[in-house]
Amino acid sequence: MNNHSAAFLKEDPWRIFRIMAEFVDSFEMLSRVSPAVTVFGSARMPRSNPYYRMAVTLGKELAKQNLAVITGGGPGIMEAANRGAADAGGKSIGLCIQLPHEQGGNPHISPELNFNFHYFFMRKLWFTQLAKALVVFPGGFGTMDELWEMLTLLQTGKMQRRNLILIYGRRYWNEVLNWRAMMRWGTIRAQEYDVLQFADTVDEAFERVKTWMEKYHLEPGNEWLE
Repeated sequence: MNNHSAAFLKEDPWRIFRIMAEFVDSFEMLSRVSPAVTVFGSARMPRSNPYYRMAVTLGKELAKQNLAVITGGGPGIMEAANRGAADAGGKSIGLCIQLPHEQGGNPHISPELNFNFHYFFMRKLWFTQLAKALVVFPGGFGTMDELWEMLTLLQTGKMQRRNLILIYGRRYWNEVLNWRAMMRWGTIRAQEYDVLQFADTVDEAFERVKTWMEKYHLEPGNEWLE
């Protein structure tokens, strides 16, 4: 193979095949995992932080209800939620991303449910495709990106309105984001703000998720809807 041919393999037309392969591989592994709750949050949250401990507890309580727990597979809040789910014997899913400065998934992901993505957009697809509820703990740029992506999908009707977005930790989020100022400026409407729900304790968060799931995603025979 000459240099010209080798270079062509790295160009956009060939990238399509890599995207297709990643989708097929991830679909084969993840399409049968349901119902699930996705937990977003900072990778930098130390284990000594109260939010880390709360995420462990929440992951455990969700797993006890036979809800799979999905995270981005990294440390911090992601590790905590996976750890709680694993401790309770539940499905602990890690949707990792290949980054030059980060290692693989945290040790609390179920081995058969640990997937390493190359493309961010493919990873985000599965965050939304599988989850009936999304819980957003305090986080930085990555968490913000995921939160705004989910809100945009809801706003535009690309994600079901039956998906819950729960903001965990009012103190952090009210200081970092002035939601009501956006309404005053007319950049969002009141009904768009109303898609958000807030919780400050594990019990409150768990009850909101549980109530939401029972209302929208539970059949009369107590079977979770796919």
